[in-house]
Amino acid sequence: MLPSFEKNRLLVRPRTVADFEACLAMDRDPEVTRFIPGPWNNPPEHEAFLRKRIETSLGEGLGYWSIFQKQQLDRFLGWILLIPYDGIGPEIEIGWRLNRLAWGKGFATEAARPILEHAFRTVGMSRVVADIDPRNLPSIRVAKKIGMRFVGNGVHGKDPCKCYAIEKRDLDLSSPRTATPYAAARRRTRIHR
Repeated sequence: MLPSFEKNRLLVRPRTVADFEACLAMDRDPEVTRFIPGPWNNPPEHEAFLRKRIETSLGEGLGYWSIFQKQQLDRFLGWILLIPYDGIGPEIEIGWRLNRLAWGKGFATEAARPILEHAFRTVGMSRVVADIDPRNLPSIRVAKKIGMRFVGNGVHGKDPCKCYAIEKRDLDLSSPRTATPYAAARRRTRIHR
């Protein structure tokens, strides 16, 4: 079972079937999925895709987490993923998708930090990657804020992407005085199992 994380403003908990309709609604917003190819405009395919992602075990400590603001636990803000790259690996990728109402408030960064720490500390990953559409500047900013570095240009499917990565050795997970962007946030994270 995946852990939940409580941050200053957010509850980040494992995604469940109860989040199904909220995920579908978010994906149907063309602005939200503008940079992400998928079956968003084909309801049967979209529903099958989402159901498979919710029901499939992606490996120990890997999966999707739903994001909620602690003041409004009934309002789904989006999700964070930590899964095998493109669903098959061998690398592990982190990603995020948020409703428009959650954009520009730092929620993606706040939610991604404990997931990244979980990847290194609990799951034992040595490296985590993210491929981002070069036009998706807000996601590029999130990747940089959580300590990821640009490692090159690539292609994801048929689309160009910016490739980002972070390695465990880039972070000092044992010291509260770590000089990384998420060190202070890490000290404020509570993990619920």
